[in-house]
Amino acid sequence: MSKPETLLITGASAGIGLALAQAWLGRGDRVLALQRRASPLGGQPRFRQVRADLADLAALPERVRELSDGVQELDRVVLNAASAAPLRDLADTPLSDLRQLMDVNTWANKLILDALYASGVRIRQVIGISSGAAVRGSRGWNGYALSKAAFAMLIQLYAAERPETHFCSLMPGIVQTKMQDDLCSLSVEERRQFPAVERLLAARGTPDMPLPDVAALALLGAFDRALQEPSGSLLDLRKLRANAG
Repeated sequence: MSKPETLLITGASAGIGLALAQAWLGRGDRVLALQRRASPLGGQPRFRQVRADLADLAALPERVRELSDGVQELDRVVLNAASAAPLRDLADTPLSDLRQLMDVNTWANKLILDALYASGVRIRQVIGISSGAAVRGSRGWNGYALSKAAFAMLIQLYAAERPETHFCSLMPGIVQTKMQDDLCSLSVEERRQFPAVERLLAARGTPDMPLPDVAALALLGAFDRALQEPSGSLLDLRKLRANAG
């Protein structure tokens, strides 16, 4: 039986983050969780959580220090939490909305990593949960795509600065989460305006859009396989699984 790990994850109150935390706890690992809403896992043994609004950049480093107090080493840090926005054209998106998405999806992750390293925590692996939006300029995704593209570069830059830690960005594919539910509830007119939504609708109810617990199990194996790739890589879960045979 493998040695229990200590892991830190953001956004363990729902979706992929909650499913990953549950899977880790189920195999006896210790989980540190940082998120805006309380996780339903609160009170379980080996689970510690601190609530923090990732948009509140000024308060975030202290929340990270509180969460990691007494921790000397983390096997993995999974930067999973992210914020989306309603689909609309970039020209119709206020700059304030774009800034807020950059704060949550990009700069908050910088502050989390900086606070951990400043506290002397040794980190074996950092995984940034990415998205196909980071590499595809699909109409309507505006600030989400911009922030995810910047997040992938942030991971690549930290990989160059921190050779003692393995970094990667990992695209999990389409997962059945609240964000997908919101997108798939768009009107027919909105779907015509933003063609990428049709791909999501076609995937609903199929293996191409798994539930979070199914996606989490696939991600657990991918985290280990990612260690064989160059640090800083932007990886696709589906390709990693295919290459594993």
